[in-house]
Amino acid sequence: MSRSRTSPARCRRCAGGRLAARLRATLVSLALIPLCLLWIYPFLWMVSSSLKTNAEIFGGLGLIPHSIQWDNYRRAWVGARIGQYFVNTVIITASAVAIVTVSTGMIGYALGRYQFPGKRAIVAFFVATVFLPEGYTVIPVFELVNRLGLAESLLGVILAESGGAHVVSVLLFAGFFSQLPKELEEAAIVDGAGFLRIFWRIMLPLATPVIATTIILQFLQTWNSFLLPLVLTLSRPELRTLAVGIYAFRGEFFTDWGALAAASTISLLPIIAVFLFLQRYFIQGIAGAVKQ
Repeated sequence: MSRSRTSPARCRRCAGGRLAARLRATLVSLALIPLCLLWIYPFLWMVSSSLKTNAEIFGGLGLIPHSIQWDNYRRAWVGARIGQYFVNTVIITASAVAIVTVSTGMIGYALGRYQFPGKRAIVAFFVATVFLPEGYTVIPVFELVNRLGLAESLLGVILAESGGAHVVSVLLFAGFFSQLPKELEEAAIVDGAGFLRIFWRIMLPLATPVIATTIILQFLQTWNSFLLPLVLTLSRPELRTLAVGIYAFRGEFFTDWGALAAASTISLLPIIAVFLFLQRYFIQGIAGAVKQ
């Protein structure tokens, strides 16, 4: 009897709670929509400007062009050599991402799975490098690349972009690997696997979320890198990356703003595509690495 009397009341309370939660979610979404539009307006304006003439760009802040100027993309891709810079950037970014993912994974594996003297000092050293401005490291990096005979080459830029402590990626890998059960390594050792085989065949495939996070972080850093590629390609304009090429796009007396906006749009589209493709793993990587 008591169950039959209380069940309708409980159902009404549950329905009321769901309705209130749905109403709150709707109100929050309605409040966030204007903020989202305000946040993405600069990007939308840049895309819109890439389809306008110079006169129309300076004629107002509207987003809809009067007549679509597809020729802006042709001038940017061919005339301004953005196509060549795009290929250079893809080569440099893909190589740097591969090198950094493997190197930070191995460092994080050693820090997360093994105890050795000086471990805390090494971690503190990694963290301390976060406070070192990039501008202070340009000259030593350039000198090192020059002494290796790799200056004015894509390989030199790749090694320069792959260098550094990459603190966030190392700590994410270390936090993830430290949570894995020791039985995985013990079983692999019994089967005769060594350090590299355990890392490459067992541990690294389990760290897919952290790998995706590292790929996103390094992709953003290398794709948008400006200072190092600028210094290392001063005498070789054909080796410029997109960031350096777009910076050099502006003329002394005249700037083709429509083509410049088109070049900027071309530069941003791969970043958006990569992030949208890997965002689910990015969130999992951050959450899994910090979970205790």
